[in-house]
Amino acid sequence: MASAPWAEIREKFQAALALSRVELHKNPEKEPYKSKYGARALLEEVKALLGPAPEDEDERPQTDDGVGAGDHALGLPAEAVEAEGPIAQGAVRLAVIEFHLGVNHIDTEELSAGEEHLVKCLRLLRKYRLSHDCVSLYIQAQVRASRARCCRPEARDGEGPTLAKAKGNCYEARIIKETQRLLAETVPGIRAERDDGSARYFHVVIAGPQSFPFEGGTFKLELFLPEEYPLAAPKIGSPPLDPTEHFLPEEEKLAEQERSKRFEKVYTHNLYYLAQVYQHMEMFEKAAHYCHSTLKRQLEHNAYHPIEWAINAATLSQFYINKLCFMEARHCLSAANVIFGQTGKISTEDTTEAEGDVPELYHQRKGEIARCWIKYCLTLLQNAQLSMQDNIGELDLDKQSELRALRKKELDEEESVRKKAVQFGTGELCDAISAVEEKVSYLRPLDFEEARELFLLGQHYVFEAKEFFQIDGYVTDHIEVVQDHSALFKVLAFFETDMERRCKMHKRRIAMLEPLIVDLNPQYYLLVNRQIQFEIAHAYYDMMDLKVAIADKLRDPDSHIVKKINNLNKSALKYYQLFLDSLRDPNKVFPEHIGEDVLRPAMLAKFRVARLYGKIITADPKKELENLATSLEHYKFIVDYCEKHPEAAQEIEVELELSKEMVSLLPTKMERFRTKMALT
Repeated sequence: MASAPWAEIREKFQAALALSRVELHKNPEKEPYKSKYGARALLEEVKALLGPAPEDEDERPQTDDGVGAGDHALGLPAEAVEAEGPIAQGAVRLAVIEFHLGVNHIDTEELSAGEEHLVKCLRLLRKYRLSHDCVSLYIQAQVRASRARCCRPEARDGEGPTLAKAKGNCYEARIIKETQRLLAETVPGIRAERDDGSARYFHVVIAGPQSFPFEGGTFKLELFLPEEYPLAAPKIGSPPLDPTEHFLPEEEKLAEQERSKRFEKVYTHNLYYLAQVYQHMEMFEKAAHYCHSTLKRQLEHNAYHPIEWAINAATLSQFYINKLCFMEARHCLSAANVIFGQTGKISTEDTTEAEGDVPELYHQRKGEIARCWIKYCLTLLQNAQLSMQDNIGELDLDKQSELRALRKKELDEEESVRKKAVQFGTGELCDAISAVEEKVSYLRPLDFEEARELFLLGQHYVFEAKEFFQIDGYVTDHIEVVQDHSALFKVLAFFETDMERRCKMHKRRIAMLEPLIVDLNPQYYLLVNRQIQFEIAHAYYDMMDLKVAIADKLRDPDSHIVKKINNLNKSALKYYQLFLDSLRDPNKVFPEHIGEDVLRPAMLAKFRVARLYGKIITADPKKELENLATSLEHYKFIVDYCEKHPEAAQEIEVELELSKEMVSLLPTKMERFRTKMALT
């Protein structure tokens, strides 16, 4: 070590840590990283005062210490080597500085420089990585270096996906392996479950080779401990040194309880970063697994901020919803509600929001959680509809009966197998989450009453979401919430057997959607406009079909019903045409090649326009002939387009077959009309 006074070195290091913890929003707007750069300068000064790396480290053969190098490549010892003596102490202190410099560069988005410092840290620690003084620092440096490599831009180019996968897989195996070994050999002890379900690290008696569960896997471990340590009364092991303690005088070092808390936090952060890496690599199942594990540990160790934890749990629910794992999604959302309710009751060192921002942030996060609940209700209802509808989209009573027969089996299997893996919290917290869960079904509704319960829950959260996501200021978000509300009515109508009531549900959809496009600028909200136009058109289309079905049951439909059907037909045509016109170029010419993103809706709109013209009720033969001609024109468009662009046929197989049939039938029908008109 250099001859600089130790007190000066400690003082500069502590000042650097204080600057590193300054929240970014407290820096000048034009210098967002001012505090980070100040901390970096102090760390560089400390590094200079400490002097060069010890000789035995400099002379060591340079190998790739990055994540992915194996034990033999790193030359790692099989057993712990304690960091004792001036050479070891100097290496470890330099490693601490390199670690903080690495984190500093990553925080300022300088990934390559950050990785370089972290690799230096790992190199300095390689000999002492299993020692009581270095284990926590080593794990943290390994995690940060892995994450930095996977997030670098070049990981997305060339061999990027392969490289990222290799780094990520090795990173996972390495960190879990290291943590498992370190907890077993360094703490010492292994993971065990206490009566209250929280995880701690204990000395245990193992008479021979054993295996134990560890965060989703099982690892074999051989320990031979004295028989005088009884299994019934395990002794808590000594937690490893926290990295900050290398620059603290003996009297200021942390108590064992605080060390234990920080080491637990280190492992929780490992899982959090793993989740991020796998998210980056689009390995979403693994990302969800580690996100879930992170959230669970945060609750176990009371190391969370309620708003942040709740929004993360609600976000995780969306992954489960997409996988149709509704029990897991419900559990995440119920836990989010309970923990969000703690806002203001729990204050932790992790709180990052400025005091003045909390009220708005509170309402925003509340609205976001509500939107996650809406997606839960909507997807569960839609999944039920898909499982029970026939080939024309109506309720299939046979399928409904089959699902009823499977209900008991579903209940038994879900409760006994899946629920064990998704529990958050223990004791009172677990009970509170369960109380919320019990009010919400995770099973697909099988009839209108069950569907209505889910609909009302979804509608409750629609109103809650709209309290924050209002049209003034949150245009896109507000519209998405309203569209989800419309979709809830649409899927509820599927379960309704009364056709008049179904009509009223579609009418509600139209009433909430039509005002949205009045003030929207089509130039800036083109895609949103198209979505709403198509949805309104489809609502009118469904209403017309229902009114036709009602009229068919009457012996002699009166003029009022006929007028109603024609008006609905006209409205549907209007909005389908608006949608199709939005696809035209500035010269009002319809595209010869329709974009992939709008191909199916465009073909559906053409098909439904053709059908709508064929459904117009008129007593004028000449008008009817004109309508049939227009209908034929749209059917022919679909057939001709699919002949020129075969890929389009896959998007509308059913509609294409019907269009071909109508193209062959309509000319004959039209000829009969002409003959009839000539005779009269």
